[in-house]
This record gives sequence, structure tokens and C-alpha cells, in this order.
Amino acid sequence: MVNDKARTWRKPPFIASPVVRLLLALGVLGYLGWALATLPFDWERISDGLPRAARIFGGGFPPSFERFELLLTGFKESFQIALLATLLGVALSIPFAVMAARNIAPRPVYLLGRAVIIVSRSFHPVIVAILFVKAVGFGPLAGILTLTLYSIGFVGKLLAEEIEEIDWGQVEAMRSVGAGFMSTLLYAVFPQILPRQLGLSMYQLDSNLRASAVVGIVGAGGIGGTLMNAFGRYDYDFAFAILLVIIAVILVSEGISGWVRRRLW
Repeated sequence: MVNDKARTWRKPPFIASPVVRLLLALGVLGYLGWALATLPFDWERISDGLPRAARIFGGGFPPSFERFELLLTGFKESFQIALLATLLGVALSIPFAVMAARNIAPRPVYLLGRAVIIVSRSFHPVIVAILFVKAVGFGPLAGILTLTLYSIGFVGKLLAEEIEEIDWGQVEAMRSVGAGFMSTLLYAVFPQILPRQLGLSMYQLDSNLRASAVVGIVGAGGIGGTLMNAFGRYDYDFAFAILLVIIAVILVSEGISGWVRRRLW
């Protein structure tokens, strides 16, 4: 009789040696303890901030929607920024993704494409927004440029990795009949990554909707500026109304993107 347990496959551990695993766990715990012990927490300031936090949350309820027109104007601008940045970012990310795919791009082109994507992903959108605000001034243009660059870094990286994992047989079939580079891209590469491209585009639109509220805080247009002004005037009830509408918009956009994905696939 064959022993079933002997035929059961188990995934091997990432670190085979139990001694190394124990030492790694102790090292992580030791680092966490050292980090908590050496970080300059000001417990007196934290305790003083608790009553202020209570006043902020207490002043925010119930939320005030009296200035709904101002809120709607800010969200309209945020949506326009997010939509334009997504369209521009996704369109620009495709050539950079092709350049950054190791299996179809020559090495110099590959290095250039990877460099552009790495630079695009190296900085938080708020930092980039500050730079663009200094360069082109306050307003939605800075927000559009910021989120376009952010979209290129995110979508371009994932698309490049998707291109590197395509079925190479279709590419070889196109090349065997003498197809050029562009024809191979159009008929052998892009059809394989199209579903992933659509999914990434919808996700990036959701992400840009959230980010447009953040970059507005530093003057890059959108509802973020309205939110910052509300906090600056101690209008906590209006600020919380803006936060609730942000949550509602993200929930609606998530539902719409899920419905579109189900219809497409």
C-alpha cells in the first residue's frame, strides 16, 4: 500500500535553514525595538494633541453641505484633472513600456525607457506637484502635468513587465513571414496586452482621482485647495463634508470600473 503522505507535495520554504529563519526573525524584532526606542516621539505633544483632535472631530459633525456649489466646482476640476492626466499618461506610457521591455527593445533603448520609468516613479506626486507649481504656477495645469508623470511611471512599468511575459510564438510567427517591427507590435504584442492595458487604465483613473485631491493641497488645482482652505478657516464641518464626498466619489468610480471590467471580460 502506497503512503499518501509521502506523495503530498509541499512548497519548500523560502529560507530552508531553521537557524537562519530564527536569526532573521530576531533581527527584525531587534530592529523594530531599536527603531521605536530611538525615534524622537514627543509624548507630551502627543497628549496635548488629543484634545485638539477631539475638537476637530467634534466640530466636523454634522458635516455642512451649505456651500455645495463650491464643493461641486472643486470636484469638477479634480475630475477633469484626473481624466486628462489619465488619458495623457496612458497614451505616453505605451511607447515607454515598449522601450522598457527587454525582449523586444535593443539594449540602449531599453536602458533609456527604464530610466524614464524609474525617474517617473521616484518621487511622490506631492513633491512633483510642488515643482510644477513653481514652474507653471498655481492651477490645474500643474496637477495635470503631475498626474501625467505619475501615470507614466506606474502604467509604463506594469505594461513593460506584461510585454516581457507575452507568448513569444506569435512574435516569431509574424517575423517568419517578414513582418516589420510596427506590424509585429500591432498584431502580435498589443493584442496580448490589451486586456491588461484596459484594466490598468481604469485603475489609474481611480488612483488619479484620489491623487488629484492630494496635489490640490499644494496648489495644483482641484478639490484639495478647497479642503486646505476649509481647514485653514477652521470650517471643520465643511472640510468633513468634502472628505465624505471624496469617499463617495471613489466608491462610485470603483463600482463603475468593476462593472466595465465585467462587461469587457
